[in-house]
Amino acid sequence: MKIDVNDSNFDEQVIKQSADLPVVVDFWAPWCMPCQMLGPVLENIAEKYEGKIIVAKVNVDKNPSTSAKYNVRSIPSVKLFKNGEIADEFIGALPESSIVSWIDKNI
Repeated sequence: MKIDVNDSNFDEQVIKQSADLPVVVDFWAPWCMPCQMLGPVLENIAEKYEGKIIVAKVNVDKNPSTSAKYNVRSIPSVKLFKNGEIADEFIGALPESSIVSWIDKNI
């Protein structure tokens, strides 16, 4: 499942949901070329892991509070939340195989 989240619904959509399923959060911006490359990879992974993880996207330009709260300084920045906490993270556009390995290690 892929969802778009923002400053007002982040706690509901990510923090609370991460008690049931791990939530992979992609902090991105439309002008960021590596973000544009990573987006379709994460969407494909969201389909493959349907029912096992949730993939959420946060546009850093439109949601500065959430981005600041989680110290997003470089994008794309991907954070995996479990039980309301960041369990792991990476920065940059990685190949799908690396992201799959990262997810498998964390779920």
